[in-house]
Amino acid sequence: MRAILFLALLLASSFGFSQTTVNGKVVDQNSQPVPGANIVIEGKAIGTTTDFDGNFNLQTSEVPPFQLRITSIGYSDATEEVTSNNQTLTIVIDESQTFLDEVVISASRTPERIFESPVTVERIGVSEIKNGTAADFYGGLENLKGVDVNTNSLTFKSVNTRGFASFANTRFMQLVDGMDNSTPALNFPIGNLVGLIEPDVLSVELLPGASSALYGANAFNGILFMRSKNPFDYEGISVSIKRGITSQEASGDNSYTDFGIRAAYKFSDKFAGKVNFGYLKGTDWAANNQDDRNTPDGTRANLNYDGINVYGDEV
Repeated sequence: MRAILFLALLLASSFGFSQTTVNGKVVDQNSQPVPGANIVIEGKAIGTTTDFDGNFNLQTSEVPPFQLRITSIGYSDATEEVTSNNQTLTIVIDESQTFLDEVVISASRTPERIFESPVTVERIGVSEIKNGTAADFYGGLENLKGVDVNTNSLTFKSVNTRGFASFANTRFMQLVDGMDNSTPALNFPIGNLVGLIEPDVLSVELLPGASSALYGANAFNGILFMRSKNPFDYEGISVSIKRGITSQEASGDNSYTDFGIRAAYKFSDKFAGKVNFGYLKGTDWAANNQDDRNTPDGTRANLNYDGINVYGDEV
């Protein structure tokens, strides 16, 4: 009886300390080894790195099957499934597109690589938008070189380059998929108030210089070119929601909600469609300057009181 109990405990301990071993090699598309690549179990903080020859050895208590994620700077991420113990893998990762290989169309109105562009182009793409800390992608333009942003409200930000800016900037042009985004009556852009929602943004290109030769006299200070996602290439449903708090001295703390949803479907090789919906709610600011423009030290009790800027003063 003791012998049977001893064998049972021995088997249980062996099972409890059993390990899964995975060996392999990480190479690029030219079969050259990739040293220093990270191999991590999906959803776990368990992993290893490749040596100078691209080889790796991973030991874990995880029981197959599980997924490995392979990452390395300058290469696209890859995943590989482990289905058994002592499995040997050969993982191929592709070189990722570099900044100089990015394609822009605003510089010459034709697609070209950014390092072939005859003028300076500042660009943000999908990855920069996802990793940005601004409330929306339009606010992230403040981080671009040579850009000035006048914030007039939550929904109205005026972008400018080369100085001489005001909220009614008629010297700067804003385009959405090649169409002028200026208001017809005012003749200047009103920020992203009638622009794109974040799930539909593919890229934003900014030319911080005169572009009148290509885009007309209004592009004297520069242009902002926003591109949306093509429904032929980007199908499905995308949702973005952001919650926060706006805080002002006059109106206190108030909730902020920014919601956007995009639905796109490709019916055939020649016909596709998409629908966008955006919802934004927040408290921007409240006026609280009660100085009387007619009488120094006047109060609201005076019949001729004319406050400089008081919320609800006209009621």
